[in-house]
Amino acid sequence: MIKVHGVHGSPFVRRVLVTLEMKGLGYEIVHQMPFSGDKEYLKINPLGKVPTLDDDGLILGDSKVICQYLDDAYPELALYPADVKAKGMARWYEDLGCGRIAEMAAGIFFQRFMRPMAFNQEPDEELVERIITKQIPPMLDYLESHSPEEGFIFGDVSQADLALVSPFVNAAYAGYTVDADNWPRFAALQERVKTLPAVSAILEQEAKALGMK
Repeated sequence: MIKVHGVHGSPFVRRVLVTLEMKGLGYEIVHQMPFSGDKEYLKINPLGKVPTLDDDGLILGDSKVICQYLDDAYPELALYPADVKAKGMARWYEDLGCGRIAEMAAGIFFQRFMRPMAFNQEPDEELVERIITKQIPPMLDYLESHSPEEGFIFGDVSQADLALVSPFVNAAYAGYTVDADNWPRFAALQERVKTLPAVSAILEQEAKALGMK
C-alpha cells in the first residue's frame, strides 16, 4: 500500500492526500512532523520536509514531484491538462502555490495558529499585517486575473487549482480569508475546490486532527 509520511495541516501533505483520494488509491498516513530531526526519517528524506511518498519501495519527496509521479503512474484520472502549453501553465501555477503563496500563508498560520497553540507565544501581528496588506494583495490581483468565472482553471479540476487553494486553507485556519469583494473570482474558485468530495473529506480529517472539531 502507498504510504505518505506527513501530518495533517500541511498544505503540501494535504494536496498529496487529496490527489490519492481523487484517484481512488488506497494509502496509509505515517505520522511525521517536518524538520523534527528524526534520524530515521532523514534516511529517506534528507531535507526533513513532508510529505514523502513510499510507493512499493519508490521513495519520493516534495509534493510537486509526488503529484506529477502519481499522475504518470495512475493516469486513469488525469490531474494535469493534456495540452502541452496548458500543462506548462499548470506546473507554473503549481510552483507558485507551493512557493511564494505557501510562504505567505505559512507566515500567517505560524504566527496566529502555531505560536499560540504549540509554543504558548503571542503572534507577531506586525508581521502578519505586512503579509496581509503588502504581500498578498498583488498576488491575489494576479490570481484573480487568471481565475475563471465558473468551473476550474483548465475546465476540469487540476493540480493548478489544488496547489493555489491549499495554502489559503492554512491562512483561513489563522483567521485570514480572501476578500470576495476585491477578488471575487478567486474567492469563488476557492469555495468550489473546498467543496470537492475528496477535498472536503481531507479537510474533515484535518479539523479533527487539529482539534477544531
